[in-house]
Amino acid sequence: MHIMRIGPYRIDPDDPRAPSQEVWERLTPEERARIVEGLPSEFPVSEAAPPEGDPHFVAKVETRQVLGDFFTRAGRKVYLACELPVYYPGERMFAPDVIAVLGVESHERMRWVVSAEGKGLDFALEIHVAGDRRKDLERNVKRFARLGIREYFLFDRGRLRLNGWRLEEGRRGYGAILPQQGFFASEVLGLELRVDGERLRFHHDRVPLPAADEMSAMLERRARESEVQLARESQVRAELEHRLAEEARLRAEEARRREESDHRLAEALAELARLRGDPG
Repeated sequence: MHIMRIGPYRIDPDDPRAPSQEVWERLTPEERARIVEGLPSEFPVSEAAPPEGDPHFVAKVETRQVLGDFFTRAGRKVYLACELPVYYPGERMFAPDVIAVLGVESHERMRWVVSAEGKGLDFALEIHVAGDRRKDLERNVKRFARLGIREYFLFDRGRLRLNGWRLEEGRRGYGAILPQQGFFASEVLGLELRVDGERLRFHHDRVPLPAADEMSAMLERRARESEVQLARESQVRAELEHRLAEEARLRAEEARRREESDHRLAEALAELARLRGDPG
């Protein structure tokens, strides 16, 4: 493996790490930029995990889509990513299934380098389908707490089980998030999480956020309902226009008959006056 040297720092492609904060502060802006660009955006062999199939892929992509749609509608600046390489100072690279960082721009990134971004992760989610549960359930809990990630959730897709942890004042590690009526509150996201069938569902004030397929179905249903409503309104307008036209025709006919009646009455009165010899 080729080790990349940048100034006083070197990047080992099999164990890529960002510099410690102490080293980072001694680097020039140009050296920092070169290191950020040089850190791998793909998994090294040491971090590679076996593929977990469609259930894993669908769950993480759906999570990002649902959260992205919600925060966009809410006007909140939240950066979301799936399996993005994350580099804390001097730490081994890792890439949670879903991450969220509050208050930062959502432009495209190839990696998240904490020293360069000036901020670590606020939220991490792992979706377990196959393989060693201890990584997600034990090692990540210790590591993410040590790194200061405020909340960590684990969705066990195989067992349809959800766990959550949060940093709390006065504690050195995570405290477990206890569900309330099946809902796990995320203070970071301002949402609740819950397992619904085979899905990890996000809720806002206990109202579920729709996934892409549900949103499409809802929009299609609303479109059909709108078409039916428009057709009904068009029919009502046509019936009203027909009734108004008929009423106008009847009024015109009545006016014509009244005019004819007045004309005949005038002729009859004139004839009567003539017969009586009344002067015209």
